[in-house]
Amino acid sequence: MSQIQDPTPSFPSRLPTVGTTVFTVMSALAAKHQAINLGQGFPDFPCDPKLIAKVNEAMLANHNQYPPMIGIADLRNGIAHKISKLYSHQYDPESEITITAGGTQGILTAILCCVSPADEVIIIEPAYDSYRPSIELAGGKVIAVSLQTIRDENDQVSSYEIPWDTLAKAINPKTRLIMINTPHNPTGMVWQSADLERLAQLVKNTSALILSDEVYEHMVYDGAEHHSVAAHPELAARSFLISSFGKTYHVTGWKVGYVAAPSRLTKEFRKVHQFNVFTVNTPMQYGFASYLQDESHYLNLPKFYQAKRDFFRAGLASTQLKLLPTPGTYFQCVDYSKLNIPQAKLNESNFCQWLTTEIGVAAIPVSAFYEESTESSVIRFCFAKQAQTLSNALERLHNL
Repeated sequence: MSQIQDPTPSFPSRLPTVGTTVFTVMSALAAKHQAINLGQGFPDFPCDPKLIAKVNEAMLANHNQYPPMIGIADLRNGIAHKISKLYSHQYDPESEITITAGGTQGILTAILCCVSPADEVIIIEPAYDSYRPSIELAGGKVIAVSLQTIRDENDQVSSYEIPWDTLAKAINPKTRLIMINTPHNPTGMVWQSADLERLAQLVKNTSALILSDEVYEHMVYDGAEHHSVAAHPELAARSFLISSFGKTYHVTGWKVGYVAAPSRLTKEFRKVHQFNVFTVNTPMQYGFASYLQDESHYLNLPKFYQAKRDFFRAGLASTQLKLLPTPGTYFQCVDYSKLNIPQAKLNESNFCQWLTTEIGVAAIPVSAFYEESTESSVIRFCFAKQAQTLSNALERLHNL
């Protein structure tokens, strides 16, 4: 019997090496095995009902048609006020702030607007998984620089550091864009003001632009501050600043964020933005604009998430998992290499699958944030969960 040929014409893939993301795979595996999902980074608790009420009010007020392409004025004004208050930098809400369909769309659009074929883009791995394919879609060349892995006397990972010498060597006349992420997903590392100053010195006499992914800006702990590129005049002059309402207000499914950048960069950004998304959900923009006037939520967010971090870390401390520092984000990384079980010899992907199917807790392998296979026996948990969810997960993890 002859095989029936697929009548669909073939064509070369724009992303031939890309498959389903590890987040989707692990979430599906968690659902299949009824595991507690501490893998994908989203809260399992509701947002403030007042925010939903404000969106409903906007819908009932007939704010349901296209908004301005750049976003409604009230929301852009609110963002400009927030940035000015927190980072002492004044963006013009009319020419320098654009509302986006989440942080990921902002990242893609920023890359597409400035990266041309043969341009080089530096990323620092482990890196959020959208960076590399976004660069490849623009025809750019990815230059990956890996964080330095610091190990303790037991040869376990204890922290990560920025590889300044390697980063400096990677910058050359072909460098169009350098992508940074602080607080950092997946490691939880936080850039300091001295780090931004050092970056500024590296790019001072170059034409390189900066994309600063700061979607976890309000999740910095222990009384520390978030250091934004907006607070550094030389960097602000060449940077796309990305942030996310979804992360800040516990509504990741709403997919609303923003990009702040100097007017010359924003002009090019909006040329692409208007054709890849055009504009963003109208009633949600009005809802955020109203809700943003109450600053207490984002000002209290570090305290809110630090309580969850401390609770989760205290529970993990009585296991054989080694906790890495978590000065920012809502992610906790652990080294499992010294567990007294045979599975401690598994690579990170296989260990996470075993952890999900046999222990009943889903995590993400940090190796998934690298292009080349990079194994360090470190996995990432998300603690943006209800206390009961974390308690249930800790009970299962104590079986390790």
